[in-house]
Amino acid sequence: MSAAPTLVLLPGLACDERLWQAQMPAIPAALAPRVTDAHARHARIEEMAAAVLRENPGPLVLCGASMGGMIAMEAARQAPERIAGLALLGTNAQPEAPETYQLRAEAIELFERGELREVLEPNIAFAFHPKQADDEALVQRYLTIILDAGAGQLIRQNQALMHRPDQRPHLPNVRCPVLVLCGENDILTPPPMSREIAALVPGAVLRWVPECGHMLTMERPRYVNAVLGDWLQQFSLPA
Repeated sequence: MSAAPTLVLLPGLACDERLWQAQMPAIPAALAPRVTDAHARHARIEEMAAAVLRENPGPLVLCGASMGGMIAMEAARQAPERIAGLALLGTNAQPEAPETYQLRAEAIELFERGELREVLEPNIAFAFHPKQADDEALVQRYLTIILDAGAGQLIRQNQALMHRPDQRPHLPNVRCPVLVLCGENDILTPPPMSREIAALVPGAVLRWVPECGHMLTMERPRYVNAVLGDWLQQFSLPA
């Protein structure tokens, strides 16, 4: 009887373990979940993925949100034999689009001047479905996480996203179970991006979170927990 793989949770841009706070009760204890901070310590997606693999020995189930999903896909490219499963939440396999590259470059200039709130506060509601965007406490909780990351992290992680690799060529070679989960109203990584990932990965399971934007783990935690918890059960059973 082989041991269950380890579950590594990968936060999104400028986020930390607080992004996954509501999910912890739904995760099978046998998977010994841990949250990586590799994205906060390395400059490129490839380096972040290599650190996740290096720092978490044995077979892994990787669950990544947004940028965390990009890191998870890169880890699967680097060491497919190590990856027992992938859960990809609100993410994108494509390289940076020119228009988004320009928007990030402009934001970085403002971050370098210390204008974090000036950039974030007018735009943070776009990460949420309109229903959740009206929840001041929820939006403030997310804003606090990003502000705690600070200008340096925002600059480095946005630069990593600007130069991220195209993950689409290797996705047809993925052979582990894959869950693709996306908010129906996500405007930051819109549904066609998740649909593309699911179409490329053989046997991928694609699920939509209703009345939800980009921050699905915080917006609709009960729904996400039900889907993710059920999917994770397959890895906690004795082999």
